[in-house]
Amino acid sequence: MSRFKVGVQLQPQHISMDALRAAARAADGMGVDSIWTWDHFYPLYGEPDGPHFEGWTTLAAMAADTSSATVGTLVTGNSYRNPELLADMARTVDHISGGRAYLGIGAGWFERDYAEYGYEFGTAGSRLRALESSLERIRARLDRLNPRPVGRLPILIGGGGEKVTLRLVARFADAWNSFGPAETYAHKSAVLDDWCAQVGRDPSEIERTICVSGPVDPAVVESVVAAGATHLILMQGADDGVFDLGDLQHLLDLR
Repeated sequence: MSRFKVGVQLQPQHISMDALRAAARAADGMGVDSIWTWDHFYPLYGEPDGPHFEGWTTLAAMAADTSSATVGTLVTGNSYRNPELLADMARTVDHISGGRAYLGIGAGWFERDYAEYGYEFGTAGSRLRALESSLERIRARLDRLNPRPVGRLPILIGGGGEKVTLRLVARFADAWNSFGPAETYAHKSAVLDDWCAQVGRDPSEIERTICVSGPVDPAVVESVVAAGATHLILMQGADDGVFDLGDLQHLLDLR
């Protein structure tokens, strides 16, 4: 099996901030390549009105608490923030981390976030059009910020839509995130390669990340790596207010 990077998404729901920060420090100490959180305003599963924290302020704390792993949101809901503001926030987190930040972004999908916080939900098509416009504005703002990002501040786009999302990945992204199974991932990756050819982009420039769930199955890991994934990110929820990082250790052992 080819070597791959290992990341963990520490989900900011049903957990205390102290436990979230402790888990980020622990994961960093374990030698993970990346640490992520998500960008929602309410839990995605479990008690719908349970404890939950905002993603970018959580990420800033994680950036300050860690020293080795890259950090990012998997992924930011584009509609939640003005694109120029988001570029500035990502640049600031990049400085907090010493150049270890990703800017992860997607079109958005969780309707409750929109309804509760007063954003227009629109349609899948309108949210994708807004994402394309925002990516152009984010790029322009990053070029104008003073000081500039410390690191590369790669843009990661999440999603698997073959007509629009993967075209946007080919145009704008340094990394792409999606889900399995391996056969689906391989197909989407090939579609992305086709879009790269159409826009004149070298597909090898785009990092291929994939979300995986526990318990970690070595056969599944081998299959998604064979499908082209180079960076596996374990989605880690809390159990009774505690993160059990045993599955993360298993994935690191396989790396």
